[in-house]
Amino acid sequence: MDVTPRYRESWEGYWRETSDAPGEAIWDADPVFSAAPHSELLLPHADASLPVVDLGCGSGTQTRYLATRFAGAIGVDLSRAAVDHARRADPAGVARYEQLDLVDQAAVRALSERIGDVNVYMRAVIHQSEPQDRPAVAGAVATLLGARGRAFVTELTSGSKDVLRRAAEGPGGPPEKLRRVFAHGLRPADAEDDEMPELLGAAGLTVLASGQAPLPQTEYLADGTRIELPASWYVLAKR
Repeated sequence: MDVTPRYRESWEGYWRETSDAPGEAIWDADPVFSAAPHSELLLPHADASLPVVDLGCGSGTQTRYLATRFAGAIGVDLSRAAVDHARRADPAGVARYEQLDLVDQAAVRALSERIGDVNVYMRAVIHQSEPQDRPAVAGAVATLLGARGRAFVTELTSGSKDVLRRAAEGPGGPPEKLRRVFAHGLRPADAEDDEMPELLGAAGLTVLASGQAPLPQTEYLADGTRIELPASWYVLAKR
């Protein structure tokens, strides 16, 4: 099973039209707001001598930070254009980047067989996946962890819809970075709050720690306040 052609092209179109400028994607926050605090939550439970795989890596901003905290980092993304962005942003080869459809279970298994047990970092991927694909995305996390890996997964909660609505209804309509997300048919905060723990449990994942912390974005409200989207986080192991 693969993602639908419409969904794949939405992401390819988005990344093709996104420049290489840091922070050009609304979620491409500096790691100080994302991978750095998330690593502090994951590392007490994880073996840092294992590599980490960044699922939905986009332009690789978080991947490159994760490479400094673990024994290597691999960023994977559905979009070939996103992987190209990440490689251009990393001429020193701090991390590796590959195209991967998380819904393609055979491809996920092949990656797991090639690299062995790994830690996983996944920031806001399930919430915008198509409903029929979400169990496979959660299953990809479990497959990649193997017996020794640990995962940090954070996903937007329903409160994010209110924040995004406020941003979209500001003077002049949605800010430019958010407008481009909507223009490509991408649907942030599309999953229900109770869906996430159910998906993770059904994938054979055990929650070792959890909490709530917002995901700061690179765009601002009309009053100059940085957009921060409410989110839940989970540290996970394979059951």
